[in-house]
Amino acid sequence: MSYMVLARKYRPRNFSEMVGQEHVVQALTNALTQQRLHHAYLFTGTRGVGKTTVSRILAKSLNCVGADGQGGITATPCGVCSACTEIDAGRFVDYTELDAASNRGVDEVQQLLEQAVYKPVQGRFKVFMIDEVHMLTNTAFNAMLKTLEEPPEYLKFVIATTDPQKVPVTVLSRCLQFNLRPMAPEVVLDHLGRVLAQENVPAELPALRLLARAARGSMRDALSLTDQAIAFGSGQLQEAGVRQMLGSVDRGVVFQLIAALAAGDGKAVVELSEQLRSNGLSAATTLEDMATVLQRMAVQQAVADMAIDETDPDAQETARLAGLMPADETQLLYSLCIHGRAELGLAPDEYAGMTMVLLRLLPFKAAGGGTTVKASPTAQAEAEKKTLKTAAPVHERPADGAGREEPPADTTPPATFPAPSPMARPGPGVGTLSAVSQPEPASPSSESPPVHPPTAEQSPAPAPEPALTPANPPTSDSSPDSGGFAPPDALDADEAMPDWSSEAPPWDDEPNSLPPSPARRPPQPPTPAVPVREWSARPVAAQGNQAPATAAAQSPEETEIVGYAVKERPMREERGELSPAPPRPVQRTAEGDFWHTLVQDLVSRELIAALVRELALQSELVARTENQWTLNVESESLTYAATRDRLQAALVEAGHNVRLVVEVGTVSDSPSRRNAIVAASRQKAAQELLMADPFVQEMMREFGAKIVTGSIKPL
Repeated sequence: MSYMVLARKYRPRNFSEMVGQEHVVQALTNALTQQRLHHAYLFTGTRGVGKTTVSRILAKSLNCVGADGQGGITATPCGVCSACTEIDAGRFVDYTELDAASNRGVDEVQQLLEQAVYKPVQGRFKVFMIDEVHMLTNTAFNAMLKTLEEPPEYLKFVIATTDPQKVPVTVLSRCLQFNLRPMAPEVVLDHLGRVLAQENVPAELPALRLLARAARGSMRDALSLTDQAIAFGSGQLQEAGVRQMLGSVDRGVVFQLIAALAAGDGKAVVELSEQLRSNGLSAATTLEDMATVLQRMAVQQAVADMAIDETDPDAQETARLAGLMPADETQLLYSLCIHGRAELGLAPDEYAGMTMVLLRLLPFKAAGGGTTVKASPTAQAEAEKKTLKTAAPVHERPADGAGREEPPADTTPPATFPAPSPMARPGPGVGTLSAVSQPEPASPSSESPPVHPPTAEQSPAPAPEPALTPANPPTSDSSPDSGGFAPPDALDADEAMPDWSSEAPPWDDEPNSLPPSPARRPPQPPTPAVPVREWSARPVAAQGNQAPATAAAQSPEETEIVGYAVKERPMREERGELSPAPPRPVQRTAEGDFWHTLVQDLVSRELIAALVRELALQSELVARTENQWTLNVESESLTYAATRDRLQAALVEAGHNVRLVVEVGTVSDSPSRRNAIVAASRQKAAQELLMADPFVQEMMREFGAKIVTGSIKPL
């Protein structure tokens, strides 16, 4: 006798055996008991929740005659009469099941409806069951509308679908609709325990939990997975075997990831992600399991006195993590995991996508461990300035090399600004920088405006030793060869440029302040002139008399433009300005030279491709004898026997009749690393060649152009 799968062997035969659909069972039981029967029933729900099972039990309840042959309509079919046994066996003449997925045309529906005019042959009612009814064509739906609305008294319709949105409303309005819900993991777990007890199959409780979660509310899926797990485990269910079969991630790894994110340990996150990659576990499943744990953490954080389920081995660790991670971080990380699953298909590979999803939380963490969205006072003032200022034409306001706009020269006598009024703020171009004023540093997320040197119309005539005042900024020098700018060595120790990167200008202290009108400006004593330095795009170190930069401001590049030390933070991924990571070092060996030359020859002759080529490029030849070569690779996914055999066949075709042995180990010299070093050197040479081009230098000098290093491709 052939083996019957668990999903068919343990299909419920009556309403008392149904699990997880109490609302449907109660309604049908009461209707059968009170003889309040509808002529058409519609059962909806996802796969494996019992739609076909309920329709068969309903057909048996309508046609059961009892063990003695004298019974009537009942909510508890006997299961032994001819009607019950034949419906279970699928050969009851008055019970017809139509698969609408393969019989979706109007002709098939008409053939079914032609039988409606004949009374039942054996049973009390004729039952038409149409499965996957949403697959019928519109013509087929229209053909059955009249019979579905007013069928004969001996005819009952039972239709089932997984997609009720595709069923016309004209059909829905003629049916009594029941929605079968997905089953909770706890319900599936209890049912699996009873089934395995009857089958005398030993099973560990954590293994059953994994199967119940993997079923996703479908009892048929749960029983099918259980069949597979029994075969995989040779007649027993163990957690390790079931986890390996499902490809699910160990909850310990999930807890370690969440703990690392709570501590802000990016290194541990990357190492755990690489561990998942090496084990071949699913990144989507990892994010899903993390979302499940984070949801339970959020519930415990919201309900502090919630009792912990002692039967769940993960409850204690979940409670501990709930105390480590703030509630706002939990909500944010949950959202990142949920939405990050949709991004995995867009990433270079799913593990890189998962790593980026997890690392996305770290920039939001504050120094104290929580997330923060509050801007600093300087950033708030900058945002207010950007919002409230009205833009003025750039060509009317020359800009200094740091992107700050210099107002036009004024011929009014030197004056001193009084304390700014809190009732107004300056517009663009109002007021100038004095020798002691210090503008705020550029925001890391903002971009410096292009450089526009002063033109002849905007710069006053050269004058000897001009006084630097708010109304008379320095624009020229006595040296005619410097183009109006003093050479770098013209600065004395006492006249060195102040550090403009630490504080904001005095008129930016208050967000709503305007300088007083020139007529009311009090007199100001003249201040010593500060010569302006020549424009330069070369990196400079901090001057001896400048204030030391803060730790946060030391990471951006420092460039010297018109005497101001400007700290720029280049745009990141979308701009492509980040230099590629340096290639990994290579410990060159004689075997490596031989293997690199051989692999390059195989690639050029197109003897290897796809995964075989990757195996050759990523491997290191560690031992070579007359009959056997041994290769080391770091990725276990490259050690498949089929890939190794195809590489061995390519070597035979190239004249090396040897046997290949591929092992997982440390790789210090591979063709891919050597190729990466060559590519990096070519990239560096291309960048240096472009930076040395006179036209490029002129564009950078005259128009403040920038080179996006990520866009440079060597020929």
